[in-house]
Amino acid sequence: MQIKEKMMGIRFINIGYLFSTKLRLKIVDLNKKRINFSLMIEASHIVKSYGSLNVIKDLSLAVKKGEIVAIVGPSGAGKTTLLHILSTLDTPDRSSKTSIVLNGTDITQLSDKQMARFRNEEIGFIFQFHQLLPEFTALENVCIPGYIQGDTDRNIEKEALELLSLLGLENRVHHKPGELSGGEQQRVAVARALINKPSLLFADEPSGNLDSESAETLHDLFFDLRDRLGLTIIIVTHNPKLAARADRKITMIDGHWSNES
Repeated sequence: MQIKEKMMGIRFINIGYLFSTKLRLKIVDLNKKRINFSLMIEASHIVKSYGSLNVIKDLSLAVKKGEIVAIVGPSGAGKTTLLHILSTLDTPDRSSKTSIVLNGTDITQLSDKQMARFRNEEIGFIFQFHQLLPEFTALENVCIPGYIQGDTDRNIEKEALELLSLLGLENRVHHKPGELSGGEQQRVAVARALINKPSLLFADEPSGNLDSESAETLHDLFFDLRDRLGLTIIIVTHNPKLAARADRKITMIDGHWSNES
């Protein structure tokens, strides 16, 4: 059965990747503000509250292109909330002081439709739990974001096969998630995050559900991908070995930065 036929009738809601519908909207020109194009992320005065609970307390962050940054800290510090805001999966509280510039675009100025297209084209996201669709094979899971973006079937499947081969899964392309190990499932999720050639990769506890050997393999993969593809990678992690390998490690406590190394 063709992948697109299998996709018919499935509602992609809360499946982890938050796929947008196919859009052909032109991203607005936001160069009215001064933008530092040597930075991949330039975020200022991010605040996020849920009712009376202040989760993010006036945070700012600058990340260079090609940099790997690890965000660490205790559970409940606000790390995942910040990652979701930076990756457009959530929004900060409204403030005239807040700006989040990703690869030259201030995403706080985008409409919902423009944001959806920006997310699909510029951002890859990897979750602790792979969020693969169980009824699809590894190849089909990787192809889905490409179909949403609107590329041709042949190009998408070719790119997906190349990515799966790059990640050592060339013999597992027709296996469904339930037939893969935890490490293999997470590598499929990495391939899915990369299929549209994003400039930014966000990872939330990507090795938190893996054994030590699979975790180490995944960590090596992040640095290899940065070197091969020039990706900028932001990782939330409790793994001290991964955090120590990053270009920068930032500690977050109670919604604000504690220190940086």
